[in-house]
Amino acid sequence: MTETEIAAAPFLDIPDVPNLRDAGAGVYRPGLLYRSATLNRLTDEGLRRFTELGVRTVLDLRSSPEVAQYPDRLPDGVDYLHLPLLPDPATTDRAWPEDQAALYPFMAETGGIAVAAAVRALATGAPLLVHCAVGKDRTGLTVAVLQTLAGLPLEGVTADFLRSNPGLGLDRGPIPYYDAAGVERLSRPVEAAHLHAALDHATTRHGSLDAYLRDHGATDAEITALRAMGPA
Repeated sequence: MTETEIAAAPFLDIPDVPNLRDAGAGVYRPGLLYRSATLNRLTDEGLRRFTELGVRTVLDLRSSPEVAQYPDRLPDGVDYLHLPLLPDPATTDRAWPEDQAALYPFMAETGGIAVAAAVRALATGAPLLVHCAVGKDRTGLTVAVLQTLAGLPLEGVTADFLRSNPGLGLDRGPIPYYDAAGVERLSRPVEAAHLHAALDHATTRHGSLDAYLRDHGATDAEITALRAMGPA
């Protein structure tokens, strides 16, 4: 799939779920892998339309304080997995880097268990949605790994990753928001170089992307299953 074709894939219009889209990017069948921002603001109409997507598992990459403040609203029967990609303030005082260039390799280092869980969930063949708070950094890295495993070239992975900027209005610059502690922060546009640094960190430190995932709990069978879902 070309960059133009990825950019042409529509965002899904479900009320109060920003940056929601099919993240298959031509390597997974439509309706298998979705990504979005948090699902805490789903309206009744949004919940009905979300149910129609057929999502069977939601993987929430946020911290425990984020989840406690803004819990997801989900249809009955959807499995909910909560695995923080960054160090959880509920269990550690390890700080997250403020600088995006430092944050991405840090996410690769600390988020391996969550990323491996995404591999495990998708390997079942049941439709999966991955999200964090706004669905661009933690979600972006996780989805990039899933797409890479299925055979999407780095150019295509990057093009899909960068779609979060128009999807969230960040193509016009940073947007202020309040975090779970009530502190005003800036949501910044995603950058290709940051994603590449995270993927390079994972593969360099562990020897390969497969080894990175195995070292964090994914099995060879699960990794092979994802590769088999990609193009022949």
